Amino acid sequence: MVQRREPTARQIRLGAELRKLREAAGLTAVQAATLLGANRVQISHIESGLTGVSEERLRRLASHYACTDAEFVDALVAMATDRTRGWWEAYRGLLPTPFLDLAELDHHATFLHEVAILYVPGLLQTEDYARAVFSSRLPELTHDELELRIRHRMTRQEATTPYEAVVHESALRIRVSDRAASKAQLVRLLKLSEEDHITLRVIPFDLDGFTRASSTMTYVGGSLARLDTVVRDAPHGTVLIDSEAQLNTYRTRFRKVEAVSLAPERSRDFIHKLAQEL
Repeated sequence: MVQRREPTARQIRLGAELRKLREAAGLTAVQAATLLGANRVQISHIESGLTGVSEERLRRLASHYACTDAEFVDALVAMATDRTRGWWEAYRGLLPTPFLDLAELDHHATFLHEVAILYVPGLLQTEDYARAVFSSRLPELTHDELELRIRHRMTRQEATTPYEAVVHESALRIRVSDRAASKAQLVRLLKLSEEDHITLRVIPFDLDGFTRASSTMTYVGGSLARLDTVVRDAPHGTVLIDSEAQLNTYRTRFRKVEAVSLAPERSRDFIHKLAQEL
């Protein structure tokens, strides 16, 4: 197969899962290549996402690796044979790769769970709020770079994937722009909270039991739990987490945050009260 210049996060994840299966089977890349009638470089490229793998080859590899989880193998086949060219492809070469990876994750997600501490989640932001957030980035963005990011974010919001966001009061009170923009953002949250696919919860400052329950994160549900992904923002860029141990940690973390947050109806009342104060 033709070598990819820049594999997507989904393609990299497929390769990583195949590498995990190989390593669990105690096989080297050379041994796996021999079983497949290939060479070590081909296995390396498949496992790094640089080249694709056919359904027939993937199933052969899974068989050689003694993977008996048929549902998991089918999910990997679906990833390998997916030819989706989503709306985000129009931004390839125009925006940094993580923007495209996030949109692709959204598209394939079975659910999205988000915890926001300092900012309203991107999937819930108004255009003015998003503009203020992106305008604060350093180094500063050009006008075209800024508008591309805003347009990309607004398009991401069109998805109807089941989405639950837990937002801390600090994110609701911090004014990233002016009073009018802050009030418009709160009104937007109230409107979105009525959507069937969106659940919005709030953590007030005075709520007991929050302590160190969590920090900002996005948990993306895969077709199977072992294919879930956690998205974290770090100083050096976006980080995608997929190890089972870490996924379990973040699942627990979200449950703790959800448990100490206000119920959706009380959260709407809380946001409505904040909006009236502006």
